Amino acid sequence: MKLLILYGSPAAGKLTVANQVAKRTGFKVFHGHLSIDAILPVFEFGSKPFFRLVEMIRVETVAEAARENVDLIYTFCYARGLDEAHIEKIENAAREHGGEVYFVLLTCDADELKRRVVREDRRKFAKANTVEMMEMFLETYDLSSPVPGTDTLAIDNTDVLPAEAAERIIEHFGFKQQENA
Repeated sequence: MKLLILYGSPAAGKLTVANQVAKRTGFKVFHGHLSIDAILPVFEFGSKPFFRLVEMIRVETVAEAARENVDLIYTFCYARGLDEAHIEKIENAAREHGGEVYFVLLTCDADELKRRVVREDRRKFAKANTVEMMEMFLETYDLSSPVPGTDTLAIDNTDVLPAEAAERIIEHFGFKQQENA
């Protein structure tokens, strides 16, 4: 099993790039908002049960994918200094079952992030979707640093098409492409 952890700030293009990688490689995509959207109807965002269940869903999904040898892309909005324990749990869930883990950080110019955050396609999931939210995230959290202790491929995709970013990722890690991709 190969686990590609694709991380970056909100609106950096994580899901869009993940879908492009998946289309070319056959990897499955497990993006962070699937777990959030599953729990929001039951528990308030930010509550202890909310975070506990979201993390459980994420870790167990990665672990099961590793047990079943399903190549997976996991998207995550990583904040340096806050999320190291979560990343370690995700990484361990894959490695404990023979998985290999790869890291990609997508970065993007702040002005472009503010343009992207209000796009309509972000509304189908409970994503950050206002300029004010983006400004708060950028002022409060370090969302553009690599996860410490990892060999992270960093891509500034401010002016890079998602297909090009996907090709860089596939080539860098030597992922096998599907013939019909």
